Amino acid sequence: MAKETIVSYLDKQLTSKIPDYDVAIDWDARNHTIELVVRLFAENTTGATIDDVEGVASEEAIIEFEDGILLYNPQKSKFDEEDYLAVLPFEGKKGLQQAMIDGLVDYLQEVLDQGQSDLLDFLSDEEAESFELSFSEEEFKAAVANYSNKNYIPYPSY
Repeated sequence: MAKETIVSYLDKQLTSKIPDYDVAIDWDARNHTIELVVRLFAENTTGATIDDVEGVASEEAIIEFEDGILLYNPQKSKFDEEDYLAVLPFEGKKGLQQAMIDGLVDYLQEVLDQGQSDLLDFLSDEEAESFELSFSEEEFKAAVANYSNKNYIPYPSY
């Protein structure tokens, strides 16, 4: 049996704890990053014209919103922090503490629940100018504090 890694453990946790949302794992071995790509969908019942971050207008019946959380190696990864909802460092091959992964998955569920509600509100409110997910460092740390397992889940080998 293969040794459990951040990617396999995250996949197992996301599948069991967040089955109602579209969450994908994108492991970039060359850049030493693991991205959790989250997508929210909502029906555009009013037919509102929505501009995305690049300024592309859409009147699609179903609106798709995508964001990501990046896990990265501070010594090797290169990225623009502005491109992500949150960026969280891991400790090279040592990986991440299990408590941090478990807390992240629990908190991600809260972020997505609130985000789905906010997206629906945004689509029904003609005065709303923008929509984005929010990630609170304090709430994330509180979610991690609910777990005591400090064992490390290693970064995958390639």
